[in-house]
Amino acid sequence: MSKNTHKLRYFAAFAGVSALALTACTGPAGNTGDTGASGGSGSYTIGTTDKVVALDPAGSYDNGSQFMETQVYPLLMNIKPGGKEIEPDLAQSASFTSPTEFTVKLRPNLKFANGHTLDSKDVKFSFDRIVKINDPQGPASLLTNLDSITTPDADTAVFKLKQPNDQTFPGVLTTVAGPIVDDEVFPADKIMSDEDIAKARPFAGPYDITSYKKNELVSLKANPSYVGLIDKPKSDVVNIKYYADANNLKLDIQTNKIDVAWRSLSATDIGDLKTKDNVKVLTGPGGELRYMVFNFDTMPFGAKTAEADPKKALAVRQAMADVIDRKSIAEDVYKGTYSPVYSPVPSGLANATEPLKSLYGDGNGGPSLDKAKQRFADAGVTGPVTINLQYNPDHYGPGSGDEYAKVKDQLEKSGLFTVNLQSTEWVQYSKDRTQDLYPVYQLGWFPDYSDADNYLTPFFVKDNFLANRYDNPEVQSLIAQQQGTDDKAKRAELIAQIQELEAKDLSTLPILQGEQIAVAGKNVNGVEQTLDAAFKFRAAVVSKN
Repeated sequence: MSKNTHKLRYFAAFAGVSALALTACTGPAGNTGDTGASGGSGSYTIGTTDKVVALDPAGSYDNGSQFMETQVYPLLMNIKPGGKEIEPDLAQSASFTSPTEFTVKLRPNLKFANGHTLDSKDVKFSFDRIVKINDPQGPASLLTNLDSITTPDADTAVFKLKQPNDQTFPGVLTTVAGPIVDDEVFPADKIMSDEDIAKARPFAGPYDITSYKKNELVSLKANPSYVGLIDKPKSDVVNIKYYADANNLKLDIQTNKIDVAWRSLSATDIGDLKTKDNVKVLTGPGGELRYMVFNFDTMPFGAKTAEADPKKALAVRQAMADVIDRKSIAEDVYKGTYSPVYSPVPSGLANATEPLKSLYGDGNGGPSLDKAKQRFADAGVTGPVTINLQYNPDHYGPGSGDEYAKVKDQLEKSGLFTVNLQSTEWVQYSKDRTQDLYPVYQLGWFPDYSDADNYLTPFFVKDNFLANRYDNPEVQSLIAQQQGTDDKAKRAELIAQIQELEAKDLSTLPILQGEQIAVAGKNVNGVEQTLDAAFKFRAAVVSKN
């Protein structure tokens, strides 16, 4: 993370029955499962440019979709707003009952907003369908260690894991792979449309959807059936307004036409809003990563190109790493709201190292044209090499255009590259990138949970979320080892080895890291509480005077 460090909670591994038992915090009557939680009074409006790819958890793995899912779906495990530790949420308790079994006991008398019963069969169904559907846009890659789920009774689900002593699995249950959905509503083998989901109301999170116009305007109402870590929603009604243009988002928060602006304003706009008396700019722990992805099949000299040559393809990736000036991008484009990063794991996170700093450029984080030229000479590459580079203008904020214009300028000024720069809107972009349509392209990562593994497993296992055809068995073996290593020092060594190997392979090129930023009216409360280690915006803790 750029400016904030979090202590990780490591889940101890056990030879027999685990001594770890996580029991839900006791709260008001609404948290016992007896009466549910009714919403507070009042309403407020959130504005965002982050688009929803899919409301179906099996078909989305992006920040915009997670934002909506967080409001309406329950999770077995979660982090209480303002907290740092993973706790049972929809679960009443959770424990490792053997090195390969994680057992969850549900709270009693759970229901979805549509009146259907929520029990262990819904839990099993939810995870099984993500794995079965294995949608290219979905989070199945987070469940690679899940072998099977059994349901001894209606209140109990037992997760059997392939790799014993999995240090990350409780964290995985807090992610986009973790929402519990209604098995009486969702199909087991295909993605359900947003409109059909909204009509069926299969929600057991803090809010129910009362009106859904995708990526335009959504209205939420407090769900009286909700039981979980949040006592009850602070506001009865929440409206979510989607913006195509961040300039309009800025104007509306500046004039208090909306109450909260949550992703994504430009650095210049944030700086300007800090000078206004009627709004407040709030920041929280980051971990956001901005990087480029190389498709190993279609990039220059990739495996399925006419001039396929792995040695030359590596030289191209490495020369790009030598030439790009991260500090210049961070300062000129983002005015210091982002900082350079030199590893797949952001600086400040436990077990992060910075191997790219010494391996590339001037050896101290800056660029080096001489080193890039030598890479080409050693590999027999004659420039300039044409790079077809794709970026997204609406998902990662208005700075993306300036960021990638600067990347293009830096690469072309080296004389080693010619860059064809193109952009695509996010909803289409998120589909195209998995279809080998982009040889080199921009992505950003918003962490699922606060652990270095969340920057490794989704990126670098064989069938990874990037779908960039990268396959290194040594890296995959080390990832599996660190997941199952409960010795902190040994695990740190393994994670360092993965970062070093990745820095040499360069299947991705990390560029910047950033923090969470929201802007709220002066009469809005609770936003600070949700800018925490969960990396999720919980609308239920926000209210307006």
